[in-house]
Amino acid sequence: MPELPEVEVLVRHLAPLLRNKTVRNVQVRRVKVLAPTSSRKFARTLRGARFVGLSRRGKYLVFEFRAQNQTRTQILVGHLGMTGRMYLLPAAARLPRHAAVVLGLGREKFIFEDTRYFGRLTLDASVLARLGPEPLAREFTAACFARALSRSTQPIKIKLLDQSLVAGVGNIYASEALFRARLAPTLPACRLSNDQVDRLRRAIREVLREAIDCGSTVPLNYSGAGKSGRLFYFGRAPGSPDFYEERLRVYGRAGQPCVNCGSPIKDMLQAARRTFYCSCCQRPRGARTGRKSGVKSV
Repeated sequence: MPELPEVEVLVRHLAPLLRNKTVRNVQVRRVKVLAPTSSRKFARTLRGARFVGLSRRGKYLVFEFRAQNQTRTQILVGHLGMTGRMYLLPAAARLPRHAAVVLGLGREKFIFEDTRYFGRLTLDASVLARLGPEPLAREFTAACFARALSRSTQPIKIKLLDQSLVAGVGNIYASEALFRARLAPTLPACRLSNDQVDRLRRAIREVLREAIDCGSTVPLNYSGAGKSGRLFYFGRAPGSPDFYEERLRVYGRAGQPCVNCGSPIKDMLQAARRTFYCSCCQRPRGARTGRKSGVKSV
């Protein structure tokens, strides 16, 4: 499933393409992806609307638009689910088989394609209010992170997947951040020391920023043709060079040598999700139940 870096790269690509574009017509081919918005309300609201901005909140795309004859802006929330893709096509281009929503923009059309239809494109923005702080924002301090973790006895890997704790971190980057912070994925969240919390917070920010930087080098082409780029759920121009080299240190590398110590990377199931780790570098040691005040923040 696309996580924060993949969504951020997608937002940066789409934002200038959609800015000031007016929706001329609306096709809803899979009503399921609009839930809980009805297809009638969706079409009525967006027809004649003009896109004024696009941003990201956690793993969600937040489209800002101004409806026809309205002065106030409204929000359209998108989520890629497991296999969703969003891109622009020429108006005359043939629609892909799994196009769920199509917005006519004049010479182009916006496509939301999803083969498994787990994604969303809805006018209901209530999910955004339940998200935790953005991990790359100033609000994500070591102090607030420590307070949130102190209330949970869940293994730290499982807790990191809780979007109310920190928005946008998923299975891939949770494993990567724990490896960089040298923390065992089974360590109870409430047992992390101040130093461990700060290390983990810094590691989360580091892996996300690196992934965004790597993703920004991909020669994106939203034609809908060609194979999807490994961790990135959108099209790449056929025959284009693969500038994006995944810099994952543990995720998907079970049995391969650890980049630090050479020990084989192991994997296990946690809450039905696969966790990758190094049993040597991430030994469950050094944790304590008490915390001192004055957690450092950067």
